[in-house]
Amino acid sequence: MSTSRKQVILGAYLGGVNHHTAWWHPRAGSQIDFATFEHTARTAERGRFDFFFLAEGLILRERAGKIFDQDIIGRPDTFTVLASIAAVTEHLGLAGTINATFNEPYELARRFASLDHLSGGRAAWNVVTSFDAFTGQNFRRGGFLDPADRYVRAEETVNAVRALWDSWDAGDVVADRAAGRFLARPDAGAFSVHGSQFDISGRFTVPRSPQGRPVLLQAGVSPQGRDFAAANADAIFSPYGKLPEAVEFYRDIKSRAVAAGRAPGDIKILPSASFVLGDTEAEAVEKFRTISREQVTGQTAVILLEQIWNRDLSGYDPDGPVPDIDPDPEAPPFIQGRAFVHQDRFATAARLREVAAAKRLSLREVVIDQFERGPLVGTPAQVAAQIDAFVQQDGSDGFILGSHLAPWGLDEFVDQVVPLLQDRGVLRAEYAGTTLRDNLGLPQAHSAAAVATGS
Repeated sequence: MSTSRKQVILGAYLGGVNHHTAWWHPRAGSQIDFATFEHTARTAERGRFDFFFLAEGLILRERAGKIFDQDIIGRPDTFTVLASIAAVTEHLGLAGTINATFNEPYELARRFASLDHLSGGRAAWNVVTSFDAFTGQNFRRGGFLDPADRYVRAEETVNAVRALWDSWDAGDVVADRAAGRFLARPDAGAFSVHGSQFDISGRFTVPRSPQGRPVLLQAGVSPQGRDFAAANADAIFSPYGKLPEAVEFYRDIKSRAVAAGRAPGDIKILPSASFVLGDTEAEAVEKFRTISREQVTGQTAVILLEQIWNRDLSGYDPDGPVPDIDPDPEAPPFIQGRAFVHQDRFATAARLREVAAAKRLSLREVVIDQFERGPLVGTPAQVAAQIDAFVQQDGSDGFILGSHLAPWGLDEFVDQVVPLLQDRGVLRAEYAGTTLRDNLGLPQAHSAAAVATGS
């Protein structure tokens, strides 16, 4: 195996019922039965994936004050699912999306450290933030966090959680077998954190976990979000699945990490992607077109544009042109509970009109064309080549892969594409490390005390 070729990081994504999944398909499994989570995780581990990733919805989404009738149906508790998967896998990382706005540092630190112990060092936290009162109504009085405090709260939460994890060193617990007990140093677990968001002190109950610290994942597109991720995250989810913008994002995040005093390899860049395979390229392209049109119905296309326009667009024909009216960012949110990833509504609307005009696409067609998350389409050999080329050109360090058909869709990728990536020498044939940090090629996390003593 050539040491000059980057190894491809792979994560398996199970996102729930939305327009990315064919939840209506006769072969589709339940999105809440454990069998779905178990099969996806076991398949990912069989394919030597690095980790299994769960997104999270904290509230049922709404359109114009009414719950979506074609979207997400809810999600079991993330920690419960990941702990259950830990029992049926041996090497696969377990990554959960947990909101830093609506959870307290002590609870977060304890749950992730516990998961890391139970899984033998495989836990990862995808740090997300929120400020909207709609989601917050499930958690806090008034539901509101000032948008300006969004990353202040997130950074203080991450720092506080790390302080709790670091309150124990690896050698703090010693077994006194003669006395039949464990001994800990007098100040083990002691913490004190003070800031604008938290004023806490006490004793943390969970000893140092196998990874030192669970892996931190984050997604950020804005300059503030990029700075936060570059300074804190071990991996960041990239929204760019096409070159050259993916290369620009990759270089920007790596340079920000260096500016924050880190090495470029200390943070991994991972876009999400779907895949469609065929015996020939033409067959794969036709399958992709069929699946895309089934996923993005006319109603779905209009709803996705309503999030950008922040207007009721139900009067527009999905097979007609993109709306010529401007978005209304000052109006109350028309779509509630869906993460808004577009930085500029007016610029996004203008770009969609330009693409529609240039390619002669209808409203629905331009949504299919522009909203798909970096599709990998072709024969197994072509898809393997696409993944390899993208990573070697520094478009990313790997991919988070999701299938339109849960839980069986990932089997096709593992059976047909994974062996080709292994033949190329860019994907492990067997797990070499014992923790998620090992498998991702991340440095071991040390406590502040360990660093100070040079251990």
